[in-house]
Amino acid sequence: MLATEIVANGTDFKVFVVTNDVPNARQMAESASGMLFVGTRRAGKLYAVVPPTNPTSDPEVVTFASGLTMPSGVTLLNDDLYVGALNRILRYRNIETTFRNRPQPEIVTEELPRKRHHGWKYLSVGPDQHLYVPVGAPCNICLSKDERFASILRIDPKTGVSELYARGVRNSVGMAWHPDTHQLWFSDNGRDMLGDDVPAEEINVVEKPGAHYGYPFVHAGDIVDPKFGKEIEKRVFVPPVLRIQAHSAVLGMDFYTKNAFPPSYRNALFVAEHGSWNRTQKVGYRVSVIRTAPDQTLTYEPFLDIWLKGQKASGRPNDVLVSRAGNLLISDDQEGVIYRVEYVGES
Repeated sequence: MLATEIVANGTDFKVFVVTNDVPNARQMAESASGMLFVGTRRAGKLYAVVPPTNPTSDPEVVTFASGLTMPSGVTLLNDDLYVGALNRILRYRNIETTFRNRPQPEIVTEELPRKRHHGWKYLSVGPDQHLYVPVGAPCNICLSKDERFASILRIDPKTGVSELYARGVRNSVGMAWHPDTHQLWFSDNGRDMLGDDVPAEEINVVEKPGAHYGYPFVHAGDIVDPKFGKEIEKRVFVPPVLRIQAHSAVLGMDFYTKNAFPPSYRNALFVAEHGSWNRTQKVGYRVSVIRTAPDQTLTYEPFLDIWLKGQKASGRPNDVLVSRAGNLLISDDQEGVIYRVEYVGES
């Protein structure tokens, strides 16, 4: 059955359901052949979504690993699939040719913190061919002795050796490398229990490795924490480049570097807003787009807002991925769906 069109009216984009057979779908990675590998958080499984040879057929979904602890982060490097599963980074060699055989992973490292609170991972490969891995704070608000908490680590995939790349990052579940500057952009979800609109979610940029982004002392660049703010002293914090509505839960992100969308989307940053869980009125549950103007100011607006009707959410976008064909893929971990957004307007 051909993927089902679900949105088209009045826009130059159409949205298709690629598959609804990937329960708890989180981060996605696409191979050279167009095969998708998808991580999960609660399901403990890894999926391969195999494109059909017949365009009128559905893709095949293969579960090639199970029983893992929050294997939510996935990325590809040199034909190998890397998976972030709580305290472990795993490597599945030559995944395109082995996924049907229940492959056994190699352990890159199993020395990451084991705390489950904000322990799910998001993985990215940098221009230096190293892995970049966030380690979330093990709490809502706290100051940990282990400085790997509330950070982004740079990990050598050959040795598993890690170093701090960014500090003061409460809970990042999205990273992308700017196609021109090659700087790391990352999302960060603000602390809870300060109200419906405080603090804002953050989009940050790493201009200098090792810099501190505020947590737990300062949130969203200028909101002093009521408990830890008194410990600021002479610390220097990097403010976010963009603030987004509190509790939107900005997660996966990707820069648009293809040509299938109009030129106005070139180098735009797509972000998945997973949606609020503890706000009086729900916010998020959509995909938004951030553009950089000629004067380097950023603009932000909704791109696909179909999952929240009133106070009822029909899905939770978790990750976005620009496919090799130039379409935008979106994972929904609530409904277990992968969507594909295509541009159908005039070129």
